[in-house]
Amino acid sequence: MKLRKRLGLTQKQVAAAVGVTDQTVSNWEVGRFEPRLTISQMQALCRILQCSLEELPNFIDSEKSE
Repeated sequence: MKLRKRLGLTQKQVAAAVGVTDQTVSNWEVGRFEPRLTISQMQALCRILQCSLEELPNFIDSEKSE
């Protein structure tokens, strides 16, 4: 995830913040799986990535196309 890398975060850090495994984060990033998160997990993801909920789909969609 370009945003994650830009912030200097590892997959493990994002995974810990959201409550999933680092393999799950890796799968999201390569487009193997779509995130299925609870509201609190989504809030945690936005916090660690320093973006709003509205911005999050743009980051995910733009990175899949690259």
